[in-house]
Amino acid sequence: MSAGPIVLAVVLALVFLPLGVAKIAALPFMRRAAAHLGMTTGRYRVVGVLEVAGAAGLLLGPVSAPLGTAAAGGLALLTAAAAVVHLRRGDPPARALPAAVLLVAAGAYAWLCAAG
Repeated sequence: MSAGPIVLAVVLALVFLPLGVAKIAALPFMRRAAAHLGMTTGRYRVVGVLEVAGAAGLLLGPVSAPLGTAAAGGLALLTAAAAVVHLRRGDPPARALPAAVLLVAAGAYAWLCAAG
């Protein structure tokens, strides 16, 4: 695997890992975000676990391309759902933009891993 996908995996992991840990820890700003999105803290913790697992899978992608592909695909689905939830809650499209950007980045990494 070349340097580009590895850098992308590390950047994505550096985004998803702290967000996931903050959700699992139910930090105050994450509890407020969960309430805003109509989610319980428990459900938001599940999202955090998925984000941490996805970040770990991304970091293992250079060793196991199928794992990296699956992790990136899962994170792409998670971020797509996040964008939809933001829009359904009446947030302006700009609030869904970070999720959309992460969706594209995770999708690109999944494609790069699959293309191998």
